[in-house]
Amino acid sequence: MDLVLNETPIRTAKNYAINNIKLDDIEIPEKIEKFNGLQILGDKDKFEILEMNKISEFKYGNGKILENQIKEKSNKQIQINSPKNEEKELQLNFELSKENQHLVENIEINLEENSKSTVILKFFSIEDIYSYHNCRIKVNAKKCAKLNIIILNMLNNKSNNFISIENNLDENADIKYTIIDFGGKNSVTNYYSNLKGDNSKNTLNTIYLGNEEQIIDLNYIMECYGKKTNAKIDVKGAINNNCKKHFKGTIDFKKGSKKAIGDEKEYCTILSDTAKSISLPILLCTEEDVEGSHSSACGKINKNELFYLMTRGLTKQEAQKLIIRAGFNEIIENIQNEEIKKEILEQIDMKLT
Repeated sequence: MDLVLNETPIRTAKNYAINNIKLDDIEIPEKIEKFNGLQILGDKDKFEILEMNKISEFKYGNGKILENQIKEKSNKQIQINSPKNEEKELQLNFELSKENQHLVENIEINLEENSKSTVILKFFSIEDIYSYHNCRIKVNAKKCAKLNIIILNMLNNKSNNFISIENNLDENADIKYTIIDFGGKNSVTNYYSNLKGDNSKNTLNTIYLGNEEQIIDLNYIMECYGKKTNAKIDVKGAINNNCKKHFKGTIDFKKGSKKAIGDEKEYCTILSDTAKSISLPILLCTEEDVEGSHSSACGKINKNELFYLMTRGLTKQEAQKLIIRAGFNEIIENIQNEEIKKEILEQIDMKLT
């Protein structure tokens, strides 16, 4: 099946080839078996975890075909309610294997006023087989709620990975995402945040790594409606071999968002002559008295830095790993879970081998 996904909020010239992503001959499984590869860890008693039987509408999402599949055939429906109490952490591990080859899930996270939570969603393969992942994540944050959410895509390079995310932030809500996007033959993420409450804040940090024939397509959209809202996108990545990466980042200052701040930046390190990076940072504005900035750049590793490290006894490959890890370090160090940090570093070493 051919899929057209991740439409940009506004159209650019067709020759830029970034208005959407077109994927040819994608295998969309018709029959979705029960998924038994979920493990829940952490402070389970401090959250309310329910099986959900409703599907809310998304403003953007990953297109009708994938949306309808979740509505009609999802094999995991999870509602996570975070009540107002002390800070707590929940980890959901989704293990894809021969026995659990297809994961189609709908996750909703509801944050009560003044709640403080960390939620980790980890998707990984334990076998070198084709697997399929189609996911929707919706976060509703009430007044003064805080959420630190970490999403780990560690599927193998034979898999298809589709994730759509939507956030709604009330007054003084603060949501911080860290997305580690390493896996999937095709990995497509659609991210949308509605900063409707005054003083609400949304931070999105992403690390991506691509090699072989991988396609990575990121479409991040933040809309500021409330006064003094704060929207931040920080993306760092590296691509090798014949990998193709598309980044589309949009911060939109809507009417009423006076004194809002928006900042987006992306940097891509290109490790081969055949890897391809296309980026489109967008700022939109219909309000006065706001502050917005954006930047996007790509390039190869600095030869002088590489030479310096190699004179200290490192091989070229080891030196490249060290430089890339240093570039990712600012984002990785914000993760408090030491086991997760260790896994990320191990994955970086493996992907750059």
